Amino acid sequence: MTLFLALIIVAIVLGIIGATADGLLFLLVIGILLLVADLIYIALRMRRSAHRRPVR
Repeated sequence: MTLFLALIIVAIVLGIIGATADGLLFLLVIGILLLVADLIYIALRMRRSAHRRPVR
């Protein structure tokens, strides 16, 4: 969970810098790609953990 939160923070920071700084649009793109990759990562992790719960 720590990795997920750290990647979210990095994606937001890169997005803000990329959107505000002149000539650094590539940072915005990297931030968006990082956010999408992070959301896919957490979705797969939650899906995998849902299958491992024991049935009582």
